[in-house]
Amino acid sequence: MSQQQSDAGQFAKSLVPLVVDAGIPMAAYYVLSSGFGLGDVAALAWSSVVPAVRTVWGLVRDRSVNGLALLMLVVNVVGLATSTVTGDARLMMAKDSAVSSVTGIALLVSLRSRRPLMTAGLKPWVTKGGAAGDAAWERLRGRGGRFRRLERRFTAIWGSALLAECVVRVVLVYVLPVHVMVWLGTVLTLVAVLAAMLIAGGSCAEPMERMVKDEVEAEIRAEMRAGSEAGNGAGAERHPAAATAAAGR
Repeated sequence: MSQQQSDAGQFAKSLVPLVVDAGIPMAAYYVLSSGFGLGDVAALAWSSVVPAVRTVWGLVRDRSVNGLALLMLVVNVVGLATSTVTGDARLMMAKDSAVSSVTGIALLVSLRSRRPLMTAGLKPWVTKGGAAGDAAWERLRGRGGRFRRLERRFTAIWGSALLAECVVRVVLVYVLPVHVMVWLGTVLTLVAVLAAMLIAGGSCAEPMERMVKDEVEAEIRAEMRAGSEAGNGAGAERHPAAATAAAGR
């Protein structure tokens, strides 16, 4: 399999959660409200079932607690229960902002730690998963400087984008009609994600990738020089008389 095919497969796989968590609920809302005549609260409630089931299945399948997945599940359950009791469809839609806001805040807070939260996802893309790339990454991180600043900026951009999306969504939820916000909320999420990908990718990930590539090539050249010098030294030890004569000439 070529590198392009592998990247395409990873990109397609990364879109699955977005389709399940955003595309299917949006389609389900319009089918239930327009096709079956359900009210806004009921349509929104039933359309939230698929993402909730996916989250539960992911937790059971992986047999580990994923903080973000657990947060999404709790927010969905609490929001559904509260909205059902109050009958407020706008509150049900506003709950989606909780995931973005908490995630964005967590990303920004992690900037104070040694390893920002987005580093786990950034490193494989920059190093291409190779041992030489991983080693180069660690050397560059150890030196600090521009590489570390870019690493931190990558997480800062993602955190800021999610927080901005949260603020805009909450404002629009209480300004626009519910049936408009159902599709517009998905658009806002897509815009925030694409903006973060383009800005963080162009200003941080790409320069870091070039730095890692240059570091790998520099290490290869250093090893070749060391090997050449070791070979010359061994040759001189085996033929000291020839080496002395050559030096005399």
